[in-house]
Amino acid sequence: MDSGIITLLLPLALAIVMAGLGLELTLKDFARVTKHPKAVFLALFCQLVVLVGVAFLICKLFQLPPLLAVGLMLLAASPGGATANLFSYLYKGDIALNISLTAVNAILSAFTLPLIVNFAVIHFMNNGDGMGLQFAKVIQVFIIIFVPVCIGMLIRRYSPSIATKLQRPTKIFAIVFLIAIVCGAIFQERENILGYFAQVGLATAVFCVASLAIGYFVPRWAGVSSFQARACAFEIGIHNSTLSLTIALTIMASTTIAIPAAVYSIFMYFFAVIFGLLLNKYAPQPATT
Repeated sequence: MDSGIITLLLPLALAIVMAGLGLELTLKDFARVTKHPKAVFLALFCQLVVLVGVAFLICKLFQLPPLLAVGLMLLAASPGGATANLFSYLYKGDIALNISLTAVNAILSAFTLPLIVNFAVIHFMNNGDGMGLQFAKVIQVFIIIFVPVCIGMLIRRYSPSIATKLQRPTKIFAIVFLIAIVCGAIFQERENILGYFAQVGLATAVFCVASLAIGYFVPRWAGVSSFQARACAFEIGIHNSTLSLTIALTIMASTTIAIPAAVYSIFMYFFAVIFGLLLNKYAPQPATT
């Protein structure tokens, strides 16, 4: 993959994707958090603490090579993906809660993602020889996550008609962009991809299933309704792999670190559909009132 494309076009494309996310958010989405504090707290706890811990254990259990371990931790640190709302809609989850979680996660991840990634680099790579996210790189992460989301929200606030027109094109762009960078990362590492897949494929699949299961069962065990637990499951289980891939390829300049997110992108929708079907068949049917 050409270095000019990596350093210029990928961050620009990701900014469009994150701005598209902001087009669907308003300040009310943040205020709505106070209506369901328990569900929001549990979802964030699962996302930022439990799931990161699970990813760390998976790295250890499968004895992943350092760069692939950092890649899996980067994926775990990434917030929920925009398509979580779609899965909640299809499988009877609380879409309003999804939107609120997306809003909070988009802001928090600008701060938590660098911390988690730097921990992973220090632990797995013995400081990584500059591979970590130093202050300048942290600012880059903050800019590509926070600023575009705010721009999208401003467009939604002051030009709702334009925001509505832009939502569908940005969603299509996000899907095409994800497919393109997954293919690009795999092509770049085509000589090593079978070995990488053998090393990280099962670990990534386990992480994907764990993300969905933790997102649903932890809130349920804490007394959260099935309606809201489904929303939590898809918010936690559908990671923003586009963000992970772009950070790995641009800020961290490593196609190897990008591999777990690329493999995860292949798995996540497949597992999410199966999980949703199992919820509809075996889990308590949610009461939305």
